[in-house]
Amino acid sequence: MRVIPIEDPQDPLLRDYRDLTDIALRRVLEPEGGLYIAESAKVIARALAAGHRPRSVLVQEKWLADVEALLPEETAVFLVAPEVAEALTGYAVHRGALAAMHRPPLPSVAEVVAEARLVVVLEDIVDHTNVGAIFRAAAGLGADAVLVTPRCADPLYRRSVRVSMGTVFQVPWTRLPEWGEARGILHDADLHIAALALAEGAIGLDEFVACGHDRVAVVFGAEGDGLSRRALEAADSIVTIPMTGGVDSLNVAAASAVALWALRR
Repeated sequence: MRVIPIEDPQDPLLRDYRDLTDIALRRVLEPEGGLYIAESAKVIARALAAGHRPRSVLVQEKWLADVEALLPEETAVFLVAPEVAEALTGYAVHRGALAAMHRPPLPSVAEVVAEARLVVVLEDIVDHTNVGAIFRAAAGLGADAVLVTPRCADPLYRRSVRVSMGTVFQVPWTRLPEWGEARGILHDADLHIAALALAEGAIGLDEFVACGHDRVAVVFGAEGDGLSRRALEAADSIVTIPMTGGVDSLNVAAASAVALWALRR
């Protein structure tokens, strides 16, 4: 590897890591520039295991040995002090290592769901923490794939990757088109579309599970607004988690874990 000590946070070699707290900027640059950021040696290891290629790595001395053991020989490694990392990124890099990774091309929806029996669909969930938590639930509770709508937050944004503990690399996922087209694609794959929502006529989760649908795509909506009218119209069933104590619903990440546990195979 090429270990390059850098003392100046304005060094142009570090441009991939600059101002990582500017969410709006990263949302534009990462997908269009073919870049995402993996944070911590554990997450970098999972990205590499999934076949993703590093463009470079930013690391502090304390974690250099851990990172060196993971990386291909040709990888450029920028060695910086903690204060340089913080000045560069805009936050304290507690996990000691960041990797700028080449973003792989997304597969088609048909390819991702071809063999899937339990699919998670995220409609317009813009909170990166929730997206990452749902991916972790999907990986841990046996979902076969995740589909995200055009306006959903990027699963490969740094915070999503970190909260997911790198499971965004092990669960197949891709972008879903708008519902007019998406409904047909999911039905062509023999998936029963179940929208999780508070709506008149919704059936309880236990009742839905008892129906025994062989292949299910369960749809979760954003905090506050919930699912769109188009999502509800596309659904074959509307499902709710019965609640007590005067509480009408759970955080979407918690709801996903409950629903996926109930639907596990």
